[in-house]
Amino acid sequence: QVQLVESGGGLVQPGGSLRLSCVASEQIFSDHDMYWYRQTPTKLRAWVATVTTNGQTNVLNSVRDRFTISRDNAKNTIYLQMNNLKSEDTGVYYCGSGVTVPRDEWGRGTQVTVSS
Repeated sequence: QVQLVESGGGLVQPGGSLRLSCVASEQIFSDHDMYWYRQTPTKLRAWVATVTTNGQTNVLNSVRDRFTISRDNAKNTIYLQMNNLKSEDTGVYYCGSGVTVPRDEWGRGTQVTVSS
């Protein structure tokens, strides 16, 4: 069964940090690139970061100096470390894989709210 379970979101003040986690089922994690997307109040779901099967990363230019994506293959998990959070980072964060994104299959996401 395909499964994507995001966690780690919450309410944080501007300048704060959060680490998001996403646990994926084996068949959509192993041998696949993994992604973080986010949907904000003013934008449709959009790509944020990629981590390849061998750990290479790519992050959206506008957050590259603040966000870091990583993966733990032993745990079928990816992470998004978010530092110096800003109000415009508020949104629902979703993870996906090279299998699920083309199918438009998503988990429930995790809400991130940056507010004082």
